[in-house]
Amino acid sequence: MESIHKAIQSGAGVYYSRSHKGLWVKGATSGDTQELIDIRWDCDADALQFTVKQKGTGFCHLQTATCFGPYSGLSRLERTLQDRKASAPAKSYTARLFREPKLLQAKIMEEASELCEASSKEDIAAEAADLLYFALAKCIAADVDLAAIERNLDLKSMKTTRRKGDAKPQWAQKIGLEELPSGKATPNGLPSKETVKEAASIPKDKEDPAGLDNGRIQMRRYKTSETEPSALATLLQRPSQRSTDQIMNIVNPIIKDIQSNGDTALLKYTHKFEKATSLTSPVLNSPFPEHLMRIPPETISAIDTSFENIRRFHAAQQEPKPLQVETMPGVSCSRFSRPIERVGLYVPGGTAVLPSTALMLGVPAMVAGCKQIVLASPPRPDGTITPEIVYIAHKVGATGIVLAGGAQAIAALAYGTESVPKVDKILGPGNQFVTAAKMIVANDTSAGVGIDMPAGPSEVLVVADKSAEPAFVASDLLSQAEHGSDSQVVLITVGLGEAQVQAIEAEVHAQASALPRVDIVRGAIAHSVTLEVGSIEEAMRLSNQYAPEHLILQVERAERVVAMVENAGSVFVGAWTPESVGDYSAGVNHSLPTYGYAKQYSGVNLSSFTKHITSSTLTPDGLKTISGAVMQLAKVEELEAHRRAVSIRLEHMEKKS
Repeated sequence: MESIHKAIQSGAGVYYSRSHKGLWVKGATSGDTQELIDIRWDCDADALQFTVKQKGTGFCHLQTATCFGPYSGLSRLERTLQDRKASAPAKSYTARLFREPKLLQAKIMEEASELCEASSKEDIAAEAADLLYFALAKCIAADVDLAAIERNLDLKSMKTTRRKGDAKPQWAQKIGLEELPSGKATPNGLPSKETVKEAASIPKDKEDPAGLDNGRIQMRRYKTSETEPSALATLLQRPSQRSTDQIMNIVNPIIKDIQSNGDTALLKYTHKFEKATSLTSPVLNSPFPEHLMRIPPETISAIDTSFENIRRFHAAQQEPKPLQVETMPGVSCSRFSRPIERVGLYVPGGTAVLPSTALMLGVPAMVAGCKQIVLASPPRPDGTITPEIVYIAHKVGATGIVLAGGAQAIAALAYGTESVPKVDKILGPGNQFVTAAKMIVANDTSAGVGIDMPAGPSEVLVVADKSAEPAFVASDLLSQAEHGSDSQVVLITVGLGEAQVQAIEAEVHAQASALPRVDIVRGAIAHSVTLEVGSIEEAMRLSNQYAPEHLILQVERAERVVAMVENAGSVFVGAWTPESVGDYSAGVNHSLPTYGYAKQYSGVNLSSFTKHITSSTLTPDGLKTISGAVMQLAKVEELEAHRRAVSIRLEHMEKKS
């Protein structure tokens, strides 16, 4: 805290350093100082992120801008322009731009016009680069740096409503664009007024090059022996999500609206986001009408099979009897479990209907003996819920289904409304808004609600050696890539030659091209990687570093490799165990930690729906035996009432004896 206080007070980069044995002011000796611009939490609020402006050669002791190599891209251009402004040769072009603002203004207009006229990808990239150069030159001339521009972008992105965004008349007329009356549809069918809606996995269009390499659907490939460790860590980063500030700016008002206006607000958001404008009640209560559960016999059979396997696996997790230990003579300690009374189970809608999630959450809640089980899931535009989900809600004994999704459903479960009962714990996956809402209500003491875990987009890591069948490997990668364009898949090959890796890549392209959700797959492939390693030990080290939601071991003697797993949500062992069986019917739970949280969290299991209570029972002799230790520690902590609670009993014993 002292370093943070000093940093804020001085406006400089100040840190706590073990090597310096205390506070370290960056640049105190080297002269390479930092001007502190901003301080904020990182993504999971366990570290602080400093935004600074470097002064001097940079941060690293090797005289580079950062410990991750030299600046590149816009950051490199910014430094170059700043250097030119300070000491450019008199005849340099950049110096001329700084001296002649009208020339710079003309060049910005020229390059903007050429970018508007460019059509090929190469020309657009080239013209955009030219425009960025001249635009940044104008900024640097006015002492406006990239950090200021980025802060401005962040502030603008937080706005939930904006002006129409139509072009100003002089520019609209120049290209023959007619102004549209407010609220009218634009030529592409979209409303002219910008609105805010929940984020979803958006498929890439067919002209987008995402996920393609020379026209093929292919992951980027790297040999770890030729890649720096810091670069590997970057390659294994998950796809970027919206900033916390952006999400909170949308989620917090929704939560407050539900708290204040209950059912009215909940229906308002369901009408807005799900287009279910005919819906008049936000809850479907049990018993559920038969006509809402009409599904084909083969689907009923599949659900019933999965239901029973999931029930068996979670029933086996029940504790046969309370734990009881005599820690010393006359001192008995025990622990027993009780079900959480009221649970809310969130079943996402989004790009795919997920009745399997209703099974994975509802069955263990039923097995645990939760007294009240409430599901929440976005309704269809006609106001109904997918019949498979209603059937599962009926089988697990749910008392109702909340007809809502997103942050609004989480808020309704956390605080309760006129129709939605308040719950004690919320479980289930969802998008960034659902996750943010879960975190907010869990941290609100007035809500008094717990959550299962933070969860993000789906992910899989496959480890494959020479024994792996290329078609199997490709199918496992694609089964997760089709979840959403924000999903990520990672392949680690162990000792494979070029021809063997290419065989897997050929299968990925062929299988992906035949999928109905190929555009979504391409979006996921765009930020997915293949890493070539030389040993199973290296493969598992990287896997444990990544901590995947799903880990698939397509290697020889896979059962032995399981002993090397330290971090994973769920492991699928051997060639005949696709991840799909875990998603649906094997019995293990598919509600798992993502985004690296497998290092700290377990997947949903029976204990997710129970709580443990401990008890202590002492005899008079037991209290005498332990009293010395208790009273001495109470004395050390200066908690006199604690000490007397023991001493008074001892005195009472002496009087009776």
